[in-house]
Amino acid sequence: MYIGRNPLFEKILIANRGEIACRVMRTAKDLGIKTVAVYSEADANAQHVKMADEAFLIGPPPSAESYLSIDKILNVARMTGAQAIHPGYGFLSENADFADRVKSERLEFIGPSGDAMRSMGSKSESKFIMENAGVPVVPGYHGENQDVKFLKEQAEKIGYPVLIKAVKGGGGKGMRIVRSAGEFEEMLESSKRESIKSFGDDKVLVEKYLERPRHVEVQVFADKLDNCVHLFERDCSVQRRHQKVIEEAPGPGLTEEIRAQLGAKAVAAARAVGYENAGTVEFIMDNVDKQFYFMEMNTRLQVEHPVTEMVTDTDLVHWQLEVAAGNRLPLLQDELKLRGHAFEARIYAENPSNHFLPDTGNLFSVRTPQTSKDLRVETGFIQGDQISVHYDPMISKLVVRGEDRNDALRRFRRALEQYQVVGLETNIGFVKRVAEHPEFIKGEVETGFIQDFEKDLLKPSPAPSPDTLATAANAIRLSEIANTQVNAKDPYNPWATLHQSFRINMKDTRTVTFVDPKDGDKRYNVELTTKDHDLVDIKVLEQESGAVLKEYKDVQGHYNEQGELVSSIDSKQIKSNIVVAGDEVTVFDEFGRTEVNLATPPYVVASAQGADSTGSVKTPMPCKISQVLVTPGQKIEKGTTLIVLEAMKMEHVIKAPMTGTIGEVLYNVGDLVDENKSLVTFADDA
Repeated sequence: MYIGRNPLFEKILIANRGEIACRVMRTAKDLGIKTVAVYSEADANAQHVKMADEAFLIGPPPSAESYLSIDKILNVARMTGAQAIHPGYGFLSENADFADRVKSERLEFIGPSGDAMRSMGSKSESKFIMENAGVPVVPGYHGENQDVKFLKEQAEKIGYPVLIKAVKGGGGKGMRIVRSAGEFEEMLESSKRESIKSFGDDKVLVEKYLERPRHVEVQVFADKLDNCVHLFERDCSVQRRHQKVIEEAPGPGLTEEIRAQLGAKAVAAARAVGYENAGTVEFIMDNVDKQFYFMEMNTRLQVEHPVTEMVTDTDLVHWQLEVAAGNRLPLLQDELKLRGHAFEARIYAENPSNHFLPDTGNLFSVRTPQTSKDLRVETGFIQGDQISVHYDPMISKLVVRGEDRNDALRRFRRALEQYQVVGLETNIGFVKRVAEHPEFIKGEVETGFIQDFEKDLLKPSPAPSPDTLATAANAIRLSEIANTQVNAKDPYNPWATLHQSFRINMKDTRTVTFVDPKDGDKRYNVELTTKDHDLVDIKVLEQESGAVLKEYKDVQGHYNEQGELVSSIDSKQIKSNIVVAGDEVTVFDEFGRTEVNLATPPYVVASAQGADSTGSVKTPMPCKISQVLVTPGQKIEKGTTLIVLEAMKMEHVIKAPMTGTIGEVLYNVGDLVDENKSLVTFADDA
């Protein structure tokens, strides 16, 4: 550091929630800076609220009435005497009016100026600025004319496929790929609808869509003293729904010459708008000729900033605070060096096998890998917390560094194995399959990676291993023995929620029946013959055929200090993490993650007879009804759009699974609906 530094702030307010609020607070606490949190009613028990020195309720769950309320946030800043506001990412982080209002209150905004945001926040204006600064841009139309016919003509001139993007968009919202003129108007309307909801502006631009693109972005940083540096590039090509899943730094397969060009153009972009603080210049790169084009600039700290911190040995939140206080950048360009390679995975509550639809609910059980200087778990949630329908479904970020790409990738895969979540669907297994894929290992990453290798990445789960079923059944046996020694009401007892009545007679053979819900409810019987308290013989059979899959003699099992079941079985010792939630059993072992259910007792099945069999369309996730496009009695064709849902800030279109007549429409626009609820019913036309 250098002489003559301005003092840092005594107290800052973080105008955000979740992992980024916690991330900013960690650095602030390390620097002796007090922190103020704001929260909605849905986040009353959130980790960022608990972590802050002070926390203030600012409204109900909808973002518009809480985290997007500038007046409420500024009022808290005035009340608490905060000297600066950190916006995090998302919400108000790229709202130029918010940045200006903060400055007008004589507070520091820990980010760029409102003017820089306006210049770079508008994709059309930023394209013109970049062209004048000598930064290459993608061919396209970025003007003011929003007439549908005119935009369609521009698309014809550019040549299909084209990309429609919200001028003030980000995070894939309002973005649509159009492959033919026939679908242009439908895609344009959908883009505009999503844009107005997400950003309050439905202006779009149209540009050429590259078929083999890579998403490469450069971290830049500028201070108030005319210093501007880049901290090298990140590759963020592995995406679903135009949103990043895995980021890595540096970009694989790039020469030092291309790396230098990327950095120089990114710095030129930042200087062109008089930029200050942290920013990211995003480029789209043609993976054939490695030519790159300016895409947009994110005028905030990115979600993926930790992957850059790992390979540059920096704390970018600390840098932000230094710059906001008027100090020089902690390091200049010739002092910045790459050290190794790093990966980051965004851990989402979502179901990859169901079109990556988001999930919500309770984090019933969470185990994370051991953190270190080379392994970080950035999260705003712990075991027992709720993932809410109101906000983004990201649970955490897993960041791993190694000495080179292969070293980092091996560590990354191992960390994903050790990250074990039960209670809702996550993408952890999917990310691990990406990290294991031969093309990813070779560094062949493009934005179409997931689509290109969908069959490999989304292949059905294999049948449960007999070893897994045997250890799961033995775990249940051991839990029944332990029930005499534990308090069944203890919320931390993983067996307290076990609904199936199952008691071991110490001298009898008993059977546990498991159901594989991913294989047509195929059933497996596991027979346990207890010899004494420590030894048990186990036989695993297919229920329907009676075929014996495997037999085990003298199996032993005990729990270690980490809560894992250590089993001596089949001449080997294995460790398993077995979680029981109701009748759902999840096993993490050498075969990966296995999910089975305990068979429902026959009397429960009998009571469910006579269920309504009328055809219906159900919600794939908890959501809000955005549009209802049909009415009772309306005749519709298969594929007709029935309802548009909104969940996790994204639109989801529900189409008719068959031709028929609408019976009932069960919800209205604005209604909040749980998962697996019927939206409309079909009349019986027979």
